[in-house]
Amino acid sequence: MRIAILGAGAIGAYAGAALHRGGADVHLIARGPHLEALRADGVRVLSDRGDFTARPNATNDPREIGPVDFVFLGLKAQHYAACGPMLRPLMGPHTAVVAAQNGIPWWYFHGLAGPLADHRVHTVDPGGSVSRAIPVERAIGCVVYAATEIEAPGVIRHLEGTRFSIGEPDRTISRRCTDLSEAMVAGGLKCPVERDLREDIWVKLMGNITFNPLSALTRSTMAQICRDRSSRELARSMMNETLDVAARLGVDPTISVERRLAGAERAGDHRTSTLHDVERGRPMELDVILTAVVELADMVGAAVPTLRTVDSVARLLNARLTDGSVAERMTAAAAAAAPARAA
Repeated sequence: MRIAILGAGAIGAYAGAALHRGGADVHLIARGPHLEALRADGVRVLSDRGDFTARPNATNDPREIGPVDFVFLGLKAQHYAACGPMLRPLMGPHTAVVAAQNGIPWWYFHGLAGPLADHRVHTVDPGGSVSRAIPVERAIGCVVYAATEIEAPGVIRHLEGTRFSIGEPDRTISRRCTDLSEAMVAGGLKCPVERDLREDIWVKLMGNITFNPLSALTRSTMAQICRDRSSRELARSMMNETLDVAARLGVDPTISVERRLAGAERAGDHRTSTLHDVERGRPMELDVILTAVVELADMVGAAVPTLRTVDSVARLLNARLTDGSVAERMTAAAAAAAPARAA
């Protein structure tokens, strides 16, 4: 099995290292100092489950790899529309693209029956740009429950979780999904093949839609948000509104809001990826996590005043982050503060 990891960052490199350990022919696509470290020393995974090093091929040019069986996308969803040129050299007649993304995927209504069949969520697939780059028939959905971070170039710190749930948009149990699942399990990961991945999407989204924007807006960790009475109530409202939208779309996640809040509080002072992005002056991954749910709420007639308000202020912050001068100042300030934090 040949697998390319397009975007071999924290999650991508971790999955690639595990797949390589399990015997797959893995090719990492990365850039900069991270790529140099991967080429020199392989992927070093540090984990309470046991450290290990894997040495798959690493490159910045997918043309050196050629067609593969699977492309695992470790990119953030806002980069999907522009990834076509990187994908094309990797695509054979039967290549599947495993989209390990947060939030609402561009394929969400693909393969469904009824009036919403093949409906396009404009927020996540504007003008069909993502569908052109990644045709929906090639897509395998993936909900990631693992938490990792790049501790240093080429070094991945595994924080918790090994589960990568996958599934076909059309609710079939396909051979390509079972083959991928077996390869992931051989590498030491959990990889259930779900009949309908949409329930997993909404369970994960309950946390992302709440804690990602709130942590960025308040510069707070998940536990800090949960322990403050006012912000906990805000988080509860956002989760309840999210569940209402899911229910109107025919999905009933099997987890309560209180259980989701308790789990977030137990995670301790975990800094979300969105908070990390803001601290580094990088745009937030908002469209698929928050704005798309507001679009879906409008489509199904759900009142989501809390989500709408948080979306408005978060998008205002995102607009400032996409202003080059603001991003440069924030990045410089973060770099200047780093030695003081380390001390």
